[in-house]
Amino acid sequence: QLQLVESGGASVHPGESLRLSCEGSGSPLSSYVIAWFRQAPGRERLQRQGVSLINRSGAMKLYAEAVKGRFTVSRDDDKNTVYLQMDDLKPEDTGTYYCAAHRDFISAWAIVTYYSFWGQGTQVTVSS
Repeated sequence: QLQLVESGGASVHPGESLRLSCEGSGSPLSSYVIAWFRQAPGRERLQRQGVSLINRSGAMKLYAEAVKGRFTVSRDDDKNTVYLQMDDLKPEDTGTYYCAAHRDFISAWAIVTYYSFWGQGTQVTVSS
């Protein structure tokens, strides 16, 4: 059974950077498509926004329009970890960030209910 643990969240000022990590255990992360979601304050689980996705090989990376050019997703299968590098952070990036896994990619990748495995989340706060 795959387990996911996110880390790297913090409180930062606008324009600063953070790198989030999603570490897998119990199963090779290389067998899974990994997506990053964020849940804004006051929003429900099903309102989580898909932020980015990386496929099993790492050759395909997708981003929400709001983060294109600022966020970069990558994976290190030797470390069983997926990363989300977040640059030029904005207050609207504030939220709890989750990684999620599924064995297969679908075009409608940002659907919360599609993913079988979730981490517990890590908090990102961007404020001046």
